[in-house]
Amino acid sequence: MKTKEEFRRKYRQLRKKLSEEEVKEKSLQVTRQVEHWLASRASWDHFHLFFPIDRFNEVNTFFLKAVLERKDKTLYTSQVIKESLKLETLKLPKDAAFFLDEWGIPVPQESLRTTSEKIEVIFLPLLAFDKKGNRLGFGKGYYDAFLAELERPILKVGLSFFGPEELLPVDAHDIPLDFCITCKEVFTFPREA
Repeated sequence: MKTKEEFRRKYRQLRKKLSEEEVKEKSLQVTRQVEHWLASRASWDHFHLFFPIDRFNEVNTFFLKAVLERKDKTLYTSQVIKESLKLETLKLPKDAAFFLDEWGIPVPQESLRTTSEKIEVIFLPLLAFDKKGNRLGFGKGYYDAFLAELERPILKVGLSFFGPEELLPVDAHDIPLDFCITCKEVFTFPREA
């Protein structure tokens, strides 16, 4: 089996080949899939979003932000605390303005530090995922540490331009997805009780 680093290289290369227009179109396709998926889940109100690092050709979640705001949902995001390299939760004001931090991550100019206790769904960035719901990130471990600290279960939803691998290498600290939404479909990963 390939190593995590080999899979990361593969998906960085695949993303690098996407044009700006392709990233936009694929992001809109993912957003439409999310919107369709949420149609039967109207009672969910609190959503955590990541925002895209342009140079990595990530799914542009600003489209999803607009959809959720139109539905009057409460939105959150995270910011890296440099000293600890942990993520802190921020509540997003509607129509927030953003600036890019030193890593190129869009961060809201005005936000309120808060707890994650009300969040029901967290949309997660990833490079790849597999048919069992394992997620491969960039290797920094920010989100796995963030998820491990949550005091109650939250639905973990990956967003991906690409379909699943058969199987990815997994470490003990890796936290699997409940769903992954791509341009074409929604993958569900039931968990054993």
